[in-house]
Amino acid sequence: MATPIVMPKQGNTVESVIIVDWKKQVGDIVAVDDVLCEVETDKATMEVPSPAAGTLLATLYAAGDEVPVMATIAWIGEAGEAVPGSEERGARDEESAPQAAAPTDMSAPATPQSPNRPIAQSPNLQSPISQSPISQSPISNLQSPISPRARHLAERKGVEATALAGSGPGGRVIERDVQAAIAAQPKLTPVAKAMVAEGGFAVPAQGSGPGGRVTSKDLVKAEARQIKEIAPVAISQSPISQSPISQSPISNLQSPEAEIIPVKGVRKVIAERMLQSLQTTAQLTLHASADARALQALRKRIKESPEAMGVRGVTINDLVLFAVARTLPAFPGLNALFTGAEIHQYRTVHLGVAVDTPRGLMVPVVRNAEMLSLRQLSAEAKRLATACLESKITPDELTGGTFTVTNLGAFGVESFTPVLNPPQVAILGVCNIQPKPTEVGDKVKFAPHIGLSLTINHQVVDGAPAARFLQTLGQAIATIDLLLVG
Repeated sequence: MATPIVMPKQGNTVESVIIVDWKKQVGDIVAVDDVLCEVETDKATMEVPSPAAGTLLATLYAAGDEVPVMATIAWIGEAGEAVPGSEERGARDEESAPQAAAPTDMSAPATPQSPNRPIAQSPNLQSPISQSPISQSPISNLQSPISPRARHLAERKGVEATALAGSGPGGRVIERDVQAAIAAQPKLTPVAKAMVAEGGFAVPAQGSGPGGRVTSKDLVKAEARQIKEIAPVAISQSPISQSPISQSPISNLQSPEAEIIPVKGVRKVIAERMLQSLQTTAQLTLHASADARALQALRKRIKESPEAMGVRGVTINDLVLFAVARTLPAFPGLNALFTGAEIHQYRTVHLGVAVDTPRGLMVPVVRNAEMLSLRQLSAEAKRLATACLESKITPDELTGGTFTVTNLGAFGVESFTPVLNPPQVAILGVCNIQPKPTEVGDKVKFAPHIGLSLTINHQVVDGAPAARFLQTLGQAIATIDLLLVG
């Protein structure tokens, strides 16, 4: 009997993955623990091993497709063995073939569809938002059979399942159809979501915000929307709509010289989270600097220390991380998460460390950082950074941070505005070291100072506590050698 291969869960927060590449092809002999495919989550790349031995009978998704976790992606069994449901899919394929004399089957194609490509792959599968009650025929309003899992998912996500075209047996609406409908729905800004929740507004298929996001300005009154949908053909054939003036500027910029890069995986997550961070938090950045003479002197001594001590790899950034980890416990208001209704202040410091990788910015978490020695903290930070660069980091190692440090000092940046990593309420930017005039007695001398840029969520953290944290952190950095003794 054929064995289904299910996409395993990749951490507690991962809901879907993207198949990067199939390592085995249909017809290949597979052993237990052989790598079937490589997948990319929104945070890391990992391999999916085979739980069974046999012949790879079928793959249900192609490279590049987005797949929900716990979904069946392939079948393994004896060579020549029929895959469950293959006969039914073959029958539907024959009915939908162009040369067939019979009427086209109105159900979705049997080939499993990627949730992020529902419209292109299944023209009869429409978002419930785009369907007007005026344009529906009485037949389309008849309730179609729906599986229990599909019904529960539709209820949770607010999808009108009876309006969907099913791809299951006999036109039955299955979970995949609901997932495709959810993916087809446009994304809304927080303000637009609130307006729609209050009622009286309709959501267009695409908005004017970044990536087609629907803003509050894009929403239209429900009554006006119905008037527009009475004669959609007439509107679409208007000469004005065909004018080059109405075309998007981006469509006129396509050129063989331009490389088109799909926004997905880590880059997609970064784009969405950065926009969400700025739209949903009140961000304020404070800039300061700390005397770096003790920092540089200690780093020099560490670099020249005996190799047997194993501390030569400790960097300036490690020393700053150590100072942050030891300072934060006295400022629980900054070592906190904000859920919108509650503030969770933490006694332990789970320190996020920003890492620049070819796939984009990643923030692994050093757990219980305030309890680690300098050597331990340095080793753990390097281990996590290496795992990010080699795409071996696990999703759980990228979650749970309570405060983040990002360092651009190596690039000569004197000051910048770090963007919050919600639900965290603070993030520290570390800048370069440069000379700064310092008063010594009645004279002014130049001394090296390291720049510090602290961004806070002003909804939760006031300016004075943030300034006190920066001041205390600056003193800890200026006396870093004494901090190691404590």
